[in-house]
Amino acid sequence: MRAAGGADALHTLLGPVRSELETAHEGVVAGAAGLEALTELGAVRESWQRRIEAARRECRSLAGNLREVARAQGETNEAVRQSFAPVAARGGAQ
Repeated sequence: MRAAGGADALHTLLGPVRSELETAHEGVVAGAAGLEALTELGAVRESWQRRIEAARRECRSLAGNLREVARAQGETNEAVRQSFAPVAARGGAQ
């Protein structure tokens, strides 16, 4: 469950990055008006935005998958424990 919490935390931390990137880009655009590099900067920004959103989606998906694995593992552990209960009961009677 700790790993799922970590994935959730990373998803949350990446949340404001897009708006922070947009704000930073606006400052660059204002200071570099008329430069040809602005087109390239826009393409780079869009690329980073796609990557950030992909990372957020992956974290959200991963957190859910990790929780499902933890749940299934817990059920398996309980089933194994219960399967040994009759053996433990017989062993204790000797």
